[in-house]
Amino acid sequence: MQSKYKISLLRASLLAAAVALALWTPMAPPAAALLLWLSVGWLFITALVLDFSHRRSPGLPWQMLAGTLLLGLIAAAPERHALLIWAWGAVFMLPQHRWAAIFNACAAMLSCLLLAPVVSLPEWLLMVLSLATLSVLALSRTHQLINMNGDIRQRLRLVPGANLWAGEQLLRDLLREQTRSEREAIHAEVLVIQVKRHQLWPVAQTLCELTYKFENVYRLNGTTLATLILSRTPKEAAKRRELLCAVLPDSAAIYHQPLMEIELASLSIEALSRYPKHRLSEAA
Repeated sequence: MQSKYKISLLRASLLAAAVALALWTPMAPPAAALLLWLSVGWLFITALVLDFSHRRSPGLPWQMLAGTLLLGLIAAAPERHALLIWAWGAVFMLPQHRWAAIFNACAAMLSCLLLAPVVSLPEWLLMVLSLATLSVLALSRTHQLINMNGDIRQRLRLVPGANLWAGEQLLRDLLREQTRSEREAIHAEVLVIQVKRHQLWPVAQTLCELTYKFENVYRLNGTTLATLILSRTPKEAAKRRELLCAVLPDSAAIYHQPLMEIELASLSIEALSRYPKHRLSEAA
């Protein structure tokens, strides 16, 4: 999970970009107008579904869609849309796999070639050099952040490739998600499960399979697991909790409480592991 969520700011930026492109359409040629409206629709839809989609894997090809739309806009009207060439710097700041970066790099180079007849040779060379420098800096910074976050996550991830984490990560996530829930009106709920020692890993695997990809399961000790359920409403959270509890062993002790009701100031992993027996606010 990212260390900070700035979804509201990002959503506002996407909507502002959509409005700017929409205002650009009245005098555009038919082909350019079509691509502009497609870009407006993509930005608008992305902004609307951003609440949960921001946790998607960087391997998904939506970065290629952004690059394709940008290339199409420049190709449709090079003279009119020459300024969009600098938007490639923002595209390369997106976390993306190598194959997506190669695709966008080729698209950016093609965009430069499309602008060659529009500007003079010295201006074109300066533009290519500046854009290449900007793109390399953006890719380098993004790669550095991905590696840094990956190293931190792998030290706390208990099973490679699974959303099973050490209890220390839960303490960080609780504070972050409590702030985010209050800001974005998302219902977050802590579910603490106490099982027999031999049941811990099978139950952990089951929880990892049943929770969303942007939710995690945490091992607090040899007999206690926890998960943080993120839902839009308390009613939706209750339904999801019932589904999770239905697959747990009959001997499991279960406790749940809305995240906003938990005092986090003095919370510890030891206190968390006692939650099936004590109320969260009292344990804190």
